[in-house]
Amino acid sequence: MRLLDWPATLLLAVLFGLVLLVFEPLQWIAKAFGKRPHDWMVACLGSALVATFRVTGLRIAVERSAAVQPHTPYLIVSNHQSMFDIALLLHLFFTNFPKFVSKRELARRIPSVSYNLRRGGNCLIDRDDPDQAVGAITELGRRVEANGVSAVIFPEGTRARLGELKAFKPKGTAALFAAAPSTPIVPVTIDGSWRLMQRNFWPVPFGVRMRVRIGDPIARAPGEDHVALVDTVRARIAADLDRMREPS
Repeated sequence: MRLLDWPATLLLAVLFGLVLLVFEPLQWIAKAFGKRPHDWMVACLGSALVATFRVTGLRIAVERSAAVQPHTPYLIVSNHQSMFDIALLLHLFFTNFPKFVSKRELARRIPSVSYNLRRGGNCLIDRDDPDQAVGAITELGRRVEANGVSAVIFPEGTRARLGELKAFKPKGTAALFAAAPSTPIVPVTIDGSWRLMQRNFWPVPFGVRMRVRIGDPIARAPGEDHVALVDTVRARIAADLDRMREPS
C-alpha cells in the first residue's frame, strides 16, 4: 500500500494546484455578478478540492442528521484535525454557504483560498490581538443573521495533529453565539483527516478512511449562557468522537 503514497501524492499536487489556479478567475467572474454567485462558486471550489483527494484512495463516511437542512443558516462548530477540514465543510454544507473564522495570514498568496477569505465575507483574525479577534467574530455573527449564510468556527484554535480533541477556547465561540442569537448551532465531528497530514501532506498516505458526524442542530433560547453552550457543544463532539472510535 505504501508504494502508492508517492505516485498518488504527485498526482494530487498537480490536480490540487490546477483547481486553485482555475477557480481564482472563476471567482472574479462570479463576484462581478454579486455575493450569491460567488458563494456558489466557492461551494464548487470546496467540492472540487475534496474530489482531488480521491486520487489518494481517500474514503469519507458521512453521518448527517436529517434535521440539518439545505439553504439554512447555521453556526457550525467543528473539531479541527487538518487543513483538509475547510474544503470538506465547504463541500458538506454546499448550500449553506459557510463563512470561516480564519487567521489573517491565510488571506495572502494562496490562489483561490486567499481571494475567498478576503472577498467572500469570511472572518480574518489576528490571534495575537484578542480584542480584534472577538470584534471580527462578532461581525461575522451579525452577517450570518443578516445575509442568510452560515459560519464555521474551530474552537480548538489549532489543528490536532494526532486527532486528539483539544480544549475549546470559549471566548470567540461564545461571541459568535451571542452575535447570532437566533441561528441554530450544528456540532460537527471529524475523525481521520489528521492522517492526511502525518507527513505534512508529503506524501499523503494512500487509502485514508475518514468519518464525519453532522449532529442535530441545537435550538437557541433567550437568556442562554453562551459559555455553557460552548461546553455543551464540545461534550457532544467528544461523545461522537468516542463513538466513532469504538471497535465495531
